[in-house]
Amino acid sequence: QVQFMESGGGLVQPGGSLRLSCKVSGSIGRIHAMAWYRQAPGLERELVAYIGKNPTPIYSDSVKGRFILSRDNANNMLLLRMNSLKPEDTAVYLCYADIEDSLSRGDYWGQGTQVTVSS
Repeated sequence: QVQFMESGGGLVQPGGSLRLSCKVSGSIGRIHAMAWYRQAPGLERELVAYIGKNPTPIYSDSVKGRFILSRDNANNMLLLRMNSLKPEDTAVYLCYADIEDSLSRGDYWGQGTQVTVSS
C-alpha cells in the first residue's frame, strides 16, 4: 500500500508564494517519476511540473519561470515552490508518482491540497 502526505496549500494574495510538499511512503520499490498536477473547478486536470529519470524538471507554460520543482529521492519527497502566484493558479494540487514494487508498476495519486490565490 502506498500513502501520500501532501501539505503546504492555503490562501495567499496575488504575487505571494507557497511551498507544496509531498511525501510518499509504504510499499515502494522504486519511484520512476513524480509530478504535481492541478485541477480547478470545471476544468480538466493539468500537469504543473514533472520530474522523471532526467533530473531536469519539465514545467507547463503557465507556470514556467514562477514555479520551482525539486525532488528528494532519499526521502521520497517532491517539493514545489510557487512564486508570483496569480488568481488563475487557484486549484487543488495533486501529487503524482509512477511507482514500481516487486509485483507491479502503476500510477498513484495523493488526495490533493487546496491552493487559493485571492485578495
